[in-house]
Amino acid sequence: MTTVPPAVAALTPRRIGARTFDFARRCAVMAVVNRTPDSFFDRGATFALERAVEHALRAVDDGADWVDVGGLPFSPDTPEVSVAEEIDRVLPVVEAIRSRSDVVISVDTYRPEVAEAVLDGGADVINDVMGLRVPGLVEVLADRGATVVVAHSRAEPHQHLRAPRYDDVVADVVAYLEDRVAAAVAAGVAEEAIVIDPGHDLNKNTLHSLELTRRLEEVAAIGLPLLVALSNKDFVGETLDRPQGERLPGSLAAAALCVERGARVLRVHQVRETVDVVRMTEAVLGLREPAYLRHNIDTATDDPRSNG
Repeated sequence: MTTVPPAVAALTPRRIGARTFDFARRCAVMAVVNRTPDSFFDRGATFALERAVEHALRAVDDGADWVDVGGLPFSPDTPEVSVAEEIDRVLPVVEAIRSRSDVVISVDTYRPEVAEAVLDGGADVINDVMGLRVPGLVEVLADRGATVVVAHSRAEPHQHLRAPRYDDVVADVVAYLEDRVAAAVAAGVAEEAIVIDPGHDLNKNTLHSLELTRRLEEVAAIGLPLLVALSNKDFVGETLDRPQGERLPGSLAAAALCVERGARVLRVHQVRETVDVVRMTEAVLGLREPAYLRHNIDTATDDPRSNG
């Protein structure tokens, strides 16, 4: 017997790039590849082109199904990056990964010019933290037939939203995502090409992100594959009083809870550890068989699937 939210159990397999995902029964792990000198987690460790490509391919070896390349931080506290510079950062990474792997490649951007360039260069997905609010992007996606991650956020690009307030953060996020999905479909994006993201910490405080995690099944009820980006975020650090570099256990605990509540793509920095958490959670939920069965098993007489 499996125990997953009904809307998740009803998901049908979908093809993204060269890979097919059965999100009703499996979760995908997305590795973060930052081509920025000022990312909040790695502080430029993968800014050099060769380091970014090496990091992406190592993530694939560690079990990542998907890599997410970013050249533009969400935080307004970082310097402005021009369209040309963003393309120069992300396009060579996309091209290098694509030449060596069939892994799903997404690019974290809201700019239509960047989206065009990277889709031409081999990317499969655009990961849009602005929720298709920037003019021109949805037309690019519809024209190319690309998959898109539609995230919830409220601020304008590269601007602060100080002390965000919600009457009910989960209800507001659900209404926003339903509206943005409807707008995308009306513009010609296929519904089966849309993934949703509630946007933990994006224009939200720690209490908002915890409430989203607690009630994530309500977001999953929209009926589209659900991505969560929890890894090493401030809501984990503030909850546990842990600085960057010490947030992995909290991130993994949140990841397991989100999988149980319907998340099907996890955007993470530490791939190997997250893959183990995801696979264990899937097995507990009855979605995955153990890799092998030896403990207290008499292979000559026992049916290992029997509870008798």
